[in-house]
Amino acid sequence: MGKLLIVGTVAFDAIETPFGKTDKILGGAATFIGLAASQFNIDCAIVSVVGEDFPKKYLDLFTQKNIDISSLKVVKGGKTFYWSGKYHNDLNVRDTLATELNVLADFNPIVPENFKDADVVMLGNLHPNIQMSVINQMEDRPKLIVLDTMNYWMDHTLKELMTVIGQIDVIAINDEEARQLTEEYSLVKAAAKIQKMGPRYVVIKKGEHGALLFHKNKVFFAPALPLDEVFDPTGAGDTFAGGFAGYLAESENISFNNLKRAVIHGSNLASFCVERFGTERIQQLDREEVNQRMDRFKELTKFDIKLK
Repeated sequence: MGKLLIVGTVAFDAIETPFGKTDKILGGAATFIGLAASQFNIDCAIVSVVGEDFPKKYLDLFTQKNIDISSLKVVKGGKTFYWSGKYHNDLNVRDTLATELNVLADFNPIVPENFKDADVVMLGNLHPNIQMSVINQMEDRPKLIVLDTMNYWMDHTLKELMTVIGQIDVIAINDEEARQLTEEYSLVKAAAKIQKMGPRYVVIKKGEHGALLFHKNKVFFAPALPLDEVFDPTGAGDTFAGGFAGYLAESENISFNNLKRAVIHGSNLASFCVERFGTERIQQLDREEVNQRMDRFKELTKFDIKLK
């Protein structure tokens, strides 16, 4: 059984979309990644920090999903990281209304002893120094280190970010971030530049337009599943990452062909995430409906053609 180590935020989110709004609900990158990865037959652990205000029912949820939370630190008297955002009619556009770091401001990740030999490490969107600290704590080089990051770290900690990028195997970012990191508009050129920075594989997420996987001179495109309703896109990218990393940890195969399958697994799980607020939908998933939707993905791009 493969091992997956996840490092990222466990948080409260308050979300408003054209379809409704929430008070504080369960959120955070590590939360979405972990819940998605729990769909696979793996050993999985989350390294993160929360405050004393974090409900026990959420900790119990992780445990019920067989996610190791021995390194999810609960700070006595502390308050959990909080983010609030409002989406426009175009759900690709949102405004951040509030960001309160709280206990995350002093987060010092401690990798549990039984996960220092993890096969796959998923570094969620955090300060590059925190991500580097996790890499340095691993006893052996993991088979695969996957990195997520964002524009903020490119703007404010580019030197530190470039150091981490030089140590990883896969970077998963969106098209806007790829263009900013490389100053290339063409995503093909951007991916080639990023590979020269260190990663063997580059995943460029394009939201409702799918995802691209690059390796050397090879390119693979995975569509997003057309849905009747998209309710809340919060966490979809992290859910994608959880499906991607979880599948690779389970299969223990990091070939380009298997990474193609991982991209599809990630896209499949992300399609569930957007159907409800926050983590509500992926908390309830069972294997049967995941497999049924995977069949829809297969049909989406299946065709026969005769070449003359």
